[in-house]
Amino acid sequence: MNKISIIVPCFNEEEVLHIFYDKITEVSRGIEADFEYIFVDDGSKDKTLEILKDYSKRDSRVRFISFSRNFGKESAMYAGLKAATGDYVAIMDADLQDPPDLLNEMYQTLLTKEYDCVATKRKTRKGEPALRSLFSVMFYKIINHMSKTEIVNGARDYRLMTKQMVDSILQVTEYNRFSKGIFSWVGFKTKWIAYDNIERAAGKTKWSFWKLLNYSLEGITAFSTAPLVFAAFIGIFFCMVSFLMILVIIAKTLIYGDPVSGWPSTICIILFVGGIQLFSLGIIGQYISKEYMEIKNRPIYIVKETEKDIRE
Repeated sequence: MNKISIIVPCFNEEEVLHIFYDKITEVSRGIEADFEYIFVDDGSKDKTLEILKDYSKRDSRVRFISFSRNFGKESAMYAGLKAATGDYVAIMDADLQDPPDLLNEMYQTLLTKEYDCVATKRKTRKGEPALRSLFSVMFYKIINHMSKTEIVNGARDYRLMTKQMVDSILQVTEYNRFSKGIFSWVGFKTKWIAYDNIERAAGKTKWSFWKLLNYSLEGITAFSTAPLVFAAFIGIFFCMVSFLMILVIIAKTLIYGDPVSGWPSTICIILFVGGIQLFSLGIIGQYISKEYMEIKNRPIYIVKETEKDIRE
């Protein structure tokens, strides 16, 4: 019988864990496969780890990985993928915004051998703040315009993959991870399932607007060098403008003999161009900082304890 590994990143999810556990165990009863549930505690400050330890003692299918601190969801997903032993591997959030009821349909699709992955995306963003929705739509348009790697609009991390695809993802060991891009970059045939947006079953989201904005910038710089080209074109453009302005100033001086007038506008231009230069340097700095972090070769995460520590 095939085995399915369910990876669940967790950060302060004590309010929703019992709801998720009851739901995923109910869904798994209707699927002809063995299961393992790998919960990755990403440095939670609440009782998340205590709850996971209790589940692990009572249910042999429950495994957990506890980080020494908060390393982020990307690191949690990577740790779960490394620990998974199933023939098929799923990633889903504990807040039930990723409906477990779709799991059987996803599994049956992969059994046909026509696809290597079944992924999910949201049809709408109902219930989400309007500003966040607007920026999300803009992000997908921008990154798909800049990058050769297609990122599907509304894509979730919720997906079921074959072990072959998981092994390919694990070969991408970069420190600065953007999994939505990595899933697409490794290739393999993917079927998409769309569903209406679902709000959290309990608790509060850990993704603020600024965290999402920073995450989107991570994705753009991880899968596109277009911002560097953009910065270069800005530099060329302003060089041409400055050259034309020099000609205008020379002509004006020769004709009117008044080289001093207009200094306020000149100062404004200098400040504007200086701002553009700093902006371009900032873009370059983002890429240099990522290279700096990669060269350090730090581990993507550090494990403090797992279910093996309490079962031995």
